[in-house]
Amino acid sequence: MAWAPDVRWAWLVVIPGAILSFSPRLINEWERGIQLRLGRYKRCINPGISWLIPWIDTLPAVVDMRIRSTPFSAEKTLTKDTVPVNVDAVLFWVVTDAQKAILEVKGYEKTISWVAQTTLRDVIGQAELVRMISDRKAIDDELQTIIDAKTSEWGITVQSVEIRDVRIPGGLEDAMSRKAQADREKEARIILAESELKVADQMELASKVYHQNPTALQLRAMNMTYESIKEKGALMVVPSPLSQTLDSGPLMGMAAAAFEIKDA
Repeated sequence: MAWAPDVRWAWLVVIPGAILSFSPRLINEWERGIQLRLGRYKRCINPGISWLIPWIDTLPAVVDMRIRSTPFSAEKTLTKDTVPVNVDAVLFWVVTDAQKAILEVKGYEKTISWVAQTTLRDVIGQAELVRMISDRKAIDDELQTIIDAKTSEWGITVQSVEIRDVRIPGGLEDAMSRKAQADREKEARIILAESELKVADQMELASKVYHQNPTALQLRAMNMTYESIKEKGALMVVPSPLSQTLDSGPLMGMAAAAFEIKDA
């Protein structure tokens, strides 16, 4: 039985239409798709081309599985010692379970930002200002642990948290600078006093040794004199008992007579 030309043309239209009715969806390498069938979760679509049945299958979300960064901050938050601070931080996180991220929480990107901000305020309220400034690494680790514990149920893993800046009021900053300078001067004076005390103890011990041994004291005095003139290149004349034993008067007379005979 031969097909009429109109029927053949009809099949050429129906067959491609039926194929195309299964809507093709392209998922990139860094993405995962969530497929619902009649409103119920069907599967997580991996990278590549997937075919969906029209009016039966839907793709409500395509999740980016790459590491993402979310900046967040806390303004005019009081520390444990009641100092208002402004803190800027950044959160690095990644979706590890696309199904949970879509089905367990609505708008996971915005939600994780709010969780990070709330956690930052709580941590600031439990820490003193000195710790916020000098021990940021510990604060970063604490924030990461707390936020990750809250978001892991949503299929989200926190890679790290980094505090970028801690700002305090200008007047308080000047006062802290003056206090730090005063503390440094105090430490320097304490170190100097301790050094002088040690020197005094050693000098007291040396005086007892010299008192028991006068010869050692004389040798020490001569050594100090030698060291002082050595640097200047001077000459030292030391009286000797030998000069006292010699009768310098006759010697000088004999020298004068010799000069007179020579002149004659």
